Amino acid sequence: MPGDTLGQRAADRVASAFGSWRFIWIQTLFVAAWMAANIIGLAYRWDPYPFILLNLVFSTQAAYAAPLILLSQNRGAERDRERAEQDLATDTETLGIVRAMADHLGVTPAKR
Repeated sequence: MPGDTLGQRAADRVASAFGSWRFIWIQTLFVAAWMAANIIGLAYRWDPYPFILLNLVFSTQAAYAAPLILLSQNRGAERDRERAEQDLATDTETLGIVRAMADHLGVTPAKR
């Protein structure tokens, strides 16, 4: 949105990226390559099985991703709430116009 801060825009972009099939496929390929390099490689095994360094990488990723995704979700809920308030105002105004027209025409609207 036009008035968003840099942090808000970043949170929305991160949440959008992490919630995509593209991200899932890239991460899957990364994990497969990491594991293959450490299982097959005879030398320079920087993270042998059970891949503790890989777990640390994922933990760090999750530690940063979770709050950013929550920020983005909160902003989405705030936008939805604003839209609902605008819809209510429009509906209320429209109801007033319909009632005024019904009064002008001498018609009694059905009550529910």
